[in-house]
Amino acid sequence: MGKKVLRKGYTTGAHTFASFRSALDTLLATNEACITKTEKIDNDDLDVTKGCEIIVALDFCQKEFQLNPTSQKPHYFECKTNSLEIFAGLGVGVVTKRGLKIAPPYPAINPAPLNAINEYFKIRTKGKQNLHLKCCVSVTDGENIAKQTANAKVGVLGGISILGTTGIVKPISSSAYIDSVKTEIEFAIQNGYETIYFSLGNSAFQVACSKASSEAVIEVGNFVYDSIELATKLKAKEVIFLCGIGKMTKVYQGFKNTHNRFGVIDFKKLQEDIEENLGYKVDIEETLTVKGISQELEKVGLLEDFYKMIAIKSNEQIKQWFKTSKVKAIILEQKEVLGW
Repeated sequence: MGKKVLRKGYTTGAHTFASFRSALDTLLATNEACITKTEKIDNDDLDVTKGCEIIVALDFCQKEFQLNPTSQKPHYFECKTNSLEIFAGLGVGVVTKRGLKIAPPYPAINPAPLNAINEYFKIRTKGKQNLHLKCCVSVTDGENIAKQTANAKVGVLGGISILGTTGIVKPISSSAYIDSVKTEIEFAIQNGYETIYFSLGNSAFQVACSKASSEAVIEVGNFVYDSIELATKLKAKEVIFLCGIGKMTKVYQGFKNTHNRFGVIDFKKLQEDIEENLGYKVDIEETLTVKGISQELEKVGLLEDFYKMIAIKSNEQIKQWFKTSKVKAIILEQKEVLGW
């Protein structure tokens, strides 16, 4: 059987730009208000916005627009005597906190799609004078879709963000998720958090939130390597990476992504490392789970030593990946979690 060809897609920004072009061309041809709709093309990325309906309305005044009720100022573009104002409609977020690419209180539409819209507006209105247009970008059910993202935590209220740099969403790169992690890291740094917490799993997230503001706690999913790489490039001062013993065992064994589709723990190697470091040979024939091994080691009084070994090796692995990393890996079950 041939290997499945994974589907690419387009970002919300690319869809918004395409809809704007269509709306502007129609308005200029008819001299009447126009509304265009597009459905975000499905793809094989892990993206909560795929399939959503994006609506762009273009008019000479804004009175007919249904706007996000959050207080906002429109993005404003001017070209000679012509101007364009872009508002967040229902389902598109409004930025309310500093530290993002867009300042408050403007619609959460990133610079790349905004610049593309501005350039097209300039090109198509060159021969026009005193043309003052209003644009409203909306997403059907966007407020509910946004609940599956970190938007509210970073101060984007009432809907999703319109994102996109290249316009292409690569399959399985999970680019939307990684972009979200990057945004949260940048936000935490810009808002003065000297220590950022990476959590992998709900229990880790809850423990981290008991130690710090939720604005400084970032759920990285299984994207361990990508998240640490981002933190290193963005020069985060300190990152505490917190997860359970099972996932941390994968990290020490060099898994860059801890999802099962990327492989399983090498229990033979784990057995050898435990014997070499702790002087005890676990029975991997009896149990091939980290939990089972932990229970066996607990019976012989070596559980904390086991946690310490995995934590040390995980931190060594992170340093192998990124020598300048400021990330410290801590196992959720370790007693030191209570007083780090």
